[in-house]
Amino acid sequence: MSALAELDAAVVDCCACPRLMAWREQVAQKPRPAFAGEEYWARPVPGFGAEDAALAVVGLAPSAHGANRTGRMFTGDPSGDLLFRVLYETGLASQPQSRGRGDGLVLRGTRLVSPVRCAPPDNRPTPAERDTCRHWLADELALLRPTLRAVVVLGAFGWQALLPVLAEAGLPVPSPRPRFGHGVQVQLADLRLFGCYHVSPRNVQTGRLTHSMVGTVITAAATAAGLV
Repeated sequence: MSALAELDAAVVDCCACPRLMAWREQVAQKPRPAFAGEEYWARPVPGFGAEDAALAVVGLAPSAHGANRTGRMFTGDPSGDLLFRVLYETGLASQPQSRGRGDGLVLRGTRLVSPVRCAPPDNRPTPAERDTCRHWLADELALLRPTLRAVVVLGAFGWQALLPVLAEAGLPVPSPRPRFGHGVQVQLADLRLFGCYHVSPRNVQTGRLTHSMVGTVITAAATAAGLV
């Protein structure tokens, strides 16, 4: 087993946050009608994608009826529907839809990661939960570091979680730390960060974020990573 596969296996067994453990399992016991009869994953969700990724996409946390159900990052909810469609259009995903593990989806040079690995109530992890989970993000990025050249961060939560990890890893994060914003770019040695509003249904429905806006950021990051 590769080091990344070993890390993924360890993530799945994590039980460090009692509130998140209780919530992810409670959701699984009361599925939405659309998912009645499905067996929920209801465990921490590991990263997904290439082990030699040049591009990482950092989200927030698994959604209650998305990745907490399917066991794959951004899979099975509207946020993932938009993200995977853009990745496919950019040539980074083998298909435009991600329905569940075993659907044949492959990511090219790209890996999806999250600062918090369990579904939180109201999609809001606490600062303590974020910090408790931080070492998984740090370990995963350390394993990807030899090939990683660009990171797209979806939302302010991911941005705030990622910058301390990069600083602790020795990258030259400025002080004061760069503020998150859509379209913001920050060069840290040989790693380039890209800010993008989160691909949440709320951001899309309110018009704050469009398909085109996501595509522009992903294309720029893929170019910086040498994937397009």
